[in-house]
Amino acid sequence: MHAPPTAPRPRRRTRALGFAALAVAMLMSVPTAQTAFGEEARAVPGGGDLGPNVHVFDPSTPDIQGKVDAIFKKQESAQFGLDRHALMFKPGTYDDINAQIGFYTQIAGLGLNPNDTTFNGDVTVDAGWFDGNATQNFWRSAENLTLNPVSGTNRWAVSQAAPFRRMHVKGGLNLAPDGYGWASGGYIADSKIDGEVGPYSQQQWYTRDSSVGGWVNGVWNMTFSGVEGAPANSFPEPPYTTLDTTPVSREKPFLYLDGADYEVFVPEKRENARGVSWADGTPAGESIPLEQFYVVKEGADAATINAAVEQGLHLLFTPGVYHIDETITIDRADTVALGLGLATIIPDNGVTAIKVGDVSGVKLAGLLVDAGPVNSKTLIEVGPENASADHSANPTSLQDVFVRIGGAGPGKATTSIVVNSDDTIIDHTWVWRADHGEGWGWETNRADYGVRVNGDDVLATGLFVEHFNKYDVEWYGERGRTIFFQNEKAYDAPNQEAIQNGDTKGYAAYRVDESVEQHEGWGMGSYCYYNVDPTIIQEHGFEAPVKPGVKFHSLIVVSLGGNGQYEHVINDVGSPTSGPDTIPSQVVNFP
Repeated sequence: MHAPPTAPRPRRRTRALGFAALAVAMLMSVPTAQTAFGEEARAVPGGGDLGPNVHVFDPSTPDIQGKVDAIFKKQESAQFGLDRHALMFKPGTYDDINAQIGFYTQIAGLGLNPNDTTFNGDVTVDAGWFDGNATQNFWRSAENLTLNPVSGTNRWAVSQAAPFRRMHVKGGLNLAPDGYGWASGGYIADSKIDGEVGPYSQQQWYTRDSSVGGWVNGVWNMTFSGVEGAPANSFPEPPYTTLDTTPVSREKPFLYLDGADYEVFVPEKRENARGVSWADGTPAGESIPLEQFYVVKEGADAATINAAVEQGLHLLFTPGVYHIDETITIDRADTVALGLGLATIIPDNGVTAIKVGDVSGVKLAGLLVDAGPVNSKTLIEVGPENASADHSANPTSLQDVFVRIGGAGPGKATTSIVVNSDDTIIDHTWVWRADHGEGWGWETNRADYGVRVNGDDVLATGLFVEHFNKYDVEWYGERGRTIFFQNEKAYDAPNQEAIQNGDTKGYAAYRVDESVEQHEGWGMGSYCYYNVDPTIIQEHGFEAPVKPGVKFHSLIVVSLGGNGQYEHVINDVGSPTSGPDTIPSQVVNFP
């Protein structure tokens, strides 16, 4: 049921705790704590149950299929709904399962290794709710399971914000919807697919630190780093960008069962990784008992969340929507803030949702930050302005951290994510200014900038940023690296004047500042669909200084159906897109 008895046990966290943190660890006997003013205040308890929206199954649970189907029925088309769910399966074997996964639903095994929890069946995403179009299959995840697909091939037809992590598919994986309608790109990490992966209609895809039995085709941008069995680098035809290893990676923390006790496993950082982290059985890393987490449930406020962090607790957000009126502040090294079931944080009064100090090893994972109706200057900040500490030995990481501005209702934010801390890892983020739903329009959900990186030595693996009014990504830090970038410019620009950037036609999707001496990117695409005014000209998708240390590989721009045009790919390099057809313009290497 767990790892073989000969496998080493994962290390437990033994980091020294201060007095306040020690008090938290002993909460059963210390129900209160003294404040700085000598007043008695109740300590925030650690541990406890996981709330009503975490659904835990074991092989003996009656009518598993019926329970899973009932959640899918509610979530299949609830793109901007308020329900959040996590389907958690204890180690064991489950027969005759087809778990269809809808919006705001996480499905995961509770073993330490994906092979601990096996489905003789499927975990399916399709697009019947949207007439066979998978381009809006967002906000869901599959993690830490082994699948024996009934037909031999599992279907996972998703687009952004739908990670497939720590999965073992004993067969093939089809990334297209039934009927092979449109699909807009996604992400696989730390997974083993024994058979072939067929993206088919997927426009772009990023796969990291995994193993595949083969890869069938590519449309515009298929990028691989550290993937055993990946196709050889061949961009632009076929459009494969392949790196043998991933320079730095650390897998996402996850909840698991140690006997009857819940713990969160925090994988170790890997350098020059290739293949899955769990191939030898027990992965390398540390386990943190649930008692060392504040289990956040709907109704919790930011003051309580911050008090828990100050006491020394980590944060486990159960599936729900959390309105906050002050910033969640994490200033303690190695703090884990893990969301289940696409837990969603909404700043109601223009505050920044989350701020991380200039400390090492903070892990933000599995969270959706949804901008509120009052403009926030920023939504997530990693490190204060002018942060300068060296975190190379133990970086802070953002994994499956998503941002949404509009769509579920009016929302505004000047800049979504600002990274000031050096060495930060941004591993799979979708930062999205809405182009459909409720509360969107050129000024209604105004959001000028998506991601701004000021820190040095920041690595982004799987960077999805779309539709911002000005720059989608701006990079000021030295030695930054991005492996895979997916972007669409804002559809709803009313005219050429609205996007004009001085003498430049439009704001680049990805801009490296003139002050930067070293930067590198691989497998990067920007697409335009100016459907409000198809005559709009975008001067280029990418902008960067021409310096020996600034390098790009495998760049592509596409005009979708000829709605707007790019004059160049990067700076003044690359041919224009032209006419009514969707014909890419590509640059293999720059300079």
